[in-house]
Amino acid sequence: MSENALTIDGGKPALPAGPASTAPRAGGNGIDAIRARFMGFIKQPAVARSLPLLGLLGVVSAAALAWMALREPPQRDLFRGLPDADKSAVAQVLDQSGIRYDMDNSGTMTVAEDDYFKAKMTLAAQGLPKSAPDGNSMIDSLPMGASRAVEGEKLRSARETDLARTIEQIDSVESAKVHLAVEPPSVFLRDRAKPSASVMLRLASGRTLTDEQVSAIVHLVASSIPELSPDQISVVDQNGRLLSDNDSNSADDRQLAVQNRIEDRYRRSLVALLTPILGADKFSAEVHAELNFAERQATRETYPQDEARLRTEQGTWASDPRGQGAGEASGIPGALSNQAPVNPTVTQTNPNGQAVQQGQAAAQQPGTPPNPLMKTEETFNRSFELGREVSVTRDAVGTVQRLSVAVALDNGPDGKPRSAAEIAALEALVKGAVGFDQARGDVVALSSRSFARPAEIAPLWYEASWVAPLARNGSALLVALLLIFGIGRPLLKRRAAMQEAAAAEKAAEGQRIGREISQELTRAAPEAPDPERPVTLDMISSTYDYAQRADLIRNFVKQDPDRAALVVRDLLKDNKKEKENA
Repeated sequence: MSENALTIDGGKPALPAGPASTAPRAGGNGIDAIRARFMGFIKQPAVARSLPLLGLLGVVSAAALAWMALREPPQRDLFRGLPDADKSAVAQVLDQSGIRYDMDNSGTMTVAEDDYFKAKMTLAAQGLPKSAPDGNSMIDSLPMGASRAVEGEKLRSARETDLARTIEQIDSVESAKVHLAVEPPSVFLRDRAKPSASVMLRLASGRTLTDEQVSAIVHLVASSIPELSPDQISVVDQNGRLLSDNDSNSADDRQLAVQNRIEDRYRRSLVALLTPILGADKFSAEVHAELNFAERQATRETYPQDEARLRTEQGTWASDPRGQGAGEASGIPGALSNQAPVNPTVTQTNPNGQAVQQGQAAAQQPGTPPNPLMKTEETFNRSFELGREVSVTRDAVGTVQRLSVAVALDNGPDGKPRSAAEIAALEALVKGAVGFDQARGDVVALSSRSFARPAEIAPLWYEASWVAPLARNGSALLVALLLIFGIGRPLLKRRAAMQEAAAAEKAAEGQRIGREISQELTRAAPEAPDPERPVTLDMISSTYDYAQRADLIRNFVKQDPDRAALVVRDLLKDNKKEKENA
């Protein structure tokens, strides 16, 4: 077996390929192969020449993307998941208002951060969007074959959504969210937890709910869920304040609420009175009302003496008949008469006040004069109806016990304090507006002072409306220029340098090849003829190189011109004969 050493690039011996050189490295042979293949692809001349241009195109694209991303204001989601009808209506209103919007593949509509609230108010004025998810749509979207647990959760969510949509119909409520904690019925449970609910309200800006409205929301939810007690419902607003707390409805809070309402009523009266006279910012009024919250109830029963009325009367009386000698004493003094007593006459008074006589006198026939009688005995039983009066007195709760009003007046247009007469006239107006009562100790105080004017702060230059767009566009342009001149320009210089190097290398390679060809031709060509040496025709015919044959011919002509002319003549004759024979 012969061992022949191969030579590469200048005769350097190449090592023979052995087992160690062909064995791949353990772990990472795939990555090394991919890296080697990639580096081989990069080192190709065509790829290497096009890399700077590709890099420049990438830098320009990155600069364009940076410009487009930075020059546009930040976007904010306007609506998500709207139906197609609402999307069309919303897009039409935004186009008419000149508000730019974008819509992605998922149907989310976005607007610029600066146009978000303007778009919201514009759409709210048009009553858009009109549709909102309700319980029926959630039930309709229930998939076939859903488990019992999934079905129960869907039904609970639908009920919560319907309750939230109902609560949102209240004027002060902007949005509502209802959470129900209702245990599903089961025949295997003896004791079940009572259902409960919580309501999250987002109130409109500057609006509040009264106690009656909170109670109405609580009872609305309690009436919609079986076995749900109003005590198990919590109502919270967006500020985290518990509206349905029983402690917040205590007596002290109610008293403070009543006091605030009364003071606000007086304050609004003063503002309505003084604003047309002085101006909106020319006065400041405060009212403090002391209220009487003492609860007192009294019951009184009286019997007036002068209003007694006779209700019934019952009595008897006895008398003797009168004869001719009526009126004279007869019989034994001190003893009863021996005459039998006459029938007694009884007079009764019915409830109507008419006297009714019973006895002998009452039994007489009409037209018969009664017997004159003389009372000897009288017995009466009278019943009187006394006057009775029952009165219940209950004092009003929250009555104004004392009122204090303070009004600060700004100086006049000339900057001087107001006159006493003007202050007195305004004081009389204020007293009439609040119902001044000196008996209960009301106080009304007016004072003229110079109001402190807020210092006019000039707007800062960076808060102007043109600063933000200019900053965005400038930053986008700066990033684009940095990418172009920081990365693109070096890539262009590198490409130019590579082209120059390739051209120089190509020229050097051409020169080297030319020198090698010249050396090889010089080495392979015969020696140049000596001008002094005689040239024969055999030498000329035996030379195959065109340049050497030309040199030999010139030397031959120089050495023997006459012979050269004969040779040329003979050559022309031979050439003519060959043409004729042909």
